[in-house]
Amino acid sequence: MNVYNFTPPEPPKSERPPLLNLPDVVVWLAGIMAAIHIVRTFLLPVSIDNQVLLYFAFWPVRYVPEVFASGEVPGGLAADIWSFVTYSLLHGSTMHIVFNLLWMAIFGGALARRFGTKRFLGISALYAVAGAAAHLATNFGSSAPVIGASAIVSGHMAAALRFIFELGGPLGAFRRADAGAYMVPAVSLKQSLSNQQVLVFIAIWFGLNLVFGLGGAGAGGASVAWQAHIGGFVAGLLLFPFFDPVPQRRF
Repeated sequence: MNVYNFTPPEPPKSERPPLLNLPDVVVWLAGIMAAIHIVRTFLLPVSIDNQVLLYFAFWPVRYVPEVFASGEVPGGLAADIWSFVTYSLLHGSTMHIVFNLLWMAIFGGALARRFGTKRFLGISALYAVAGAAAHLATNFGSSAPVIGASAIVSGHMAAALRFIFELGGPLGAFRRADAGAYMVPAVSLKQSLSNQQVLVFIAIWFGLNLVFGLGGAGAGGASVAWQAHIGGFVAGLLLFPFFDPVPQRRF
């Protein structure tokens, strides 16, 4: 990767503190997810909501050879494709969506400030795809649907780790107090993984997923699709430099 001189843009003096001023794309995405959940929970009859799940949740059973592209399942081939992303817009309970939106506000907000709207939406969709693919690979043929934005949020967390602990970053030992903190140059993945703060965060994150995954302690009694979380997280770590608008820091 080439190295360029880069000067972070100066934020407007009137700008409010970042935590009190989430990027518009995060607010709109959270609003869409919340609106979908409210409509499904309070307005749709159970029969219609079940149809929504058939068309838009991620069902591993769709991809077994005798079913895939057969036209025998709702939505056919189109749903086989779009459900790799649309499942992330649906949630199983109020607690489920509240936790996801909270973490998206924290880590997705940091990523959106750095990436901008188009990059943020594009990479979020890829996190959803990576999460679904990881779940499919480890639960091939399962008839249990997967819903929730946890793979996306896991990707946001992992991508944010690539810069939030760097010098001048929002959680760095020496940090900026303005929006420029989200535009500090990142280091390579190898260098990032040598940061003790990053390693501790990753260890805690994987530990929690292992506990909840093996214990089956999901929201509303549902099992946790921990493989999807890991798929999104790994994608967050690996895809970051391909979308990052800030030239990488070299030592």
